Amino acid sequence: KLILLDSLLQETMPTDFLGYGFGALVAAGGAMGYVKKRSVPSLVAGLAFGGLAAVGAYHASANPDTPYVAAGVSATLAGVMGARAAKSGALMPGGLIALLALGMLGRYSLAFYQGGQQQK
Repeated sequence: KLILLDSLLQETMPTDFLGYGFGALVAAGGAMGYVKKRSVPSLVAGLAFGGLAAVGAYHASANPDTPYVAAGVSATLAGVMGARAAKSGALMPGGLIALLALGMLGRYSLAFYQGGQQQK
């Protein structure tokens, strides 16, 4: 009984559900690129970056004040997909992923800022 009570009193780590959802969306986008256009590079990139975003979400869940991996993946996706969207002039799919990645980067940047403020 004492062990059960102790585990209930321990603080649980916050889960980065938005990060996991973002990773799933990126991976699904890569799979859709493969299904619609038979684009193997889209599949590989989507699964790789979706997986990295999920790893980043796990890292952000374990270290909410320093989500380095998630911020790096979001920044990279925002830059690459933003450049593709600017080159093609189309919002879908590159522009949408770039906007979502930029939003996630803003979220993780806020976590860095708030974590730094708490340490002062």
